Amino acid sequence: MTGTDMIEVDGSAGGGQLLRTALSLALCTGTGFTMQKIRAKRSKPGLMRQHLTAVNAAATIGNAYVEGAELGATTLRFEPGVVVPGEYRFATGSAGSATLVLQTVLPPLWRCDAPSRLRLEGGTHNPLAPSADFIADTYLPSLAKFGIDAGVVLERPGFFPAGGGILHATVSPAPALRHAEFIERGALQSIDAIAMLSGLASGIGERELQAVAKRLQLSQNALHLRQVRPSLGPGNALLIRVRHEQHAETFTGHGERGLSAEKVAERLADEAKAYVRGSACVGEHLSDQLLLPMALAGSGAFVVAAISDHLQSNARLIEKFLPVEIDWAEIAGGWRVTVAS
Repeated sequence: MTGTDMIEVDGSAGGGQLLRTALSLALCTGTGFTMQKIRAKRSKPGLMRQHLTAVNAAATIGNAYVEGAELGATTLRFEPGVVVPGEYRFATGSAGSATLVLQTVLPPLWRCDAPSRLRLEGGTHNPLAPSADFIADTYLPSLAKFGIDAGVVLERPGFFPAGGGILHATVSPAPALRHAEFIERGALQSIDAIAMLSGLASGIGERELQAVAKRLQLSQNALHLRQVRPSLGPGNALLIRVRHEQHAETFTGHGERGLSAEKVAERLADEAKAYVRGSACVGEHLSDQLLLPMALAGSGAFVVAAISDHLQSNARLIEKFLPVEIDWAEIAGGWRVTVAS
């Protein structure tokens, strides 16, 4: 590719999400990119293992030419080839997020003319990444509204720092996406909480669940405790699922050394409570993830409580690759985000 065929991306404008979006769109559009200053504002700049796995996964499915794909690299050149559906296996080799790798390769694979099957190994419940439960209960059902048929099965959870999780995914062809809107969420149907533990005493999860129940006024029937066996190492994830008639959101918290079970639970419960008390349909973490399928569809809209930095940086990057405009306007109870071609 010549320089005129390549898009220049300033990686300091965001984190790993900018890289993953650029990889997805390069494969979807056939337009290459060079990214400078990758994750420049992070405490550890450059490509970390999960970012490198995403680059290599995108290069594999899309027969791409890549320069700079190494740990710590702050510059990357990516020239896409033809995306080929099939069976793939990608491993981060650590607790690096398997779900972020999945989100990178899904869009180009759903644009293929045959289905694909994926086996992803690494972290499935990581801080600063969507959990496997978020993917299954919130992200993929949202994609279904665009006409995208994809599924995941969690074979084994993987927590930081040991990793070792295994996630299986399938995706069917969806060459033409439907217009989708996420404006009204409907009446509240249910709230439940799940405490997942690996190599830790069940009492920790029980304390988390009781703290959530108290904060959100949940019955004991809404509380679920899961012990992961065999354990690959210590880990704890707390999940709160909020289901409305037309939309479901999944909130995830993680146990931390030096942070009490009650504190973990109360912090997450307050996040879920703020969403329930508000009127916005889409949660903060899903909001920026909806932009890419909406842009590929050519249109769409959703209502979110606040415009995050991730959403803003993702929107501006998408506009570099696709002939769409992404705008937002404040309305009663939040912000309406609109994608139009």
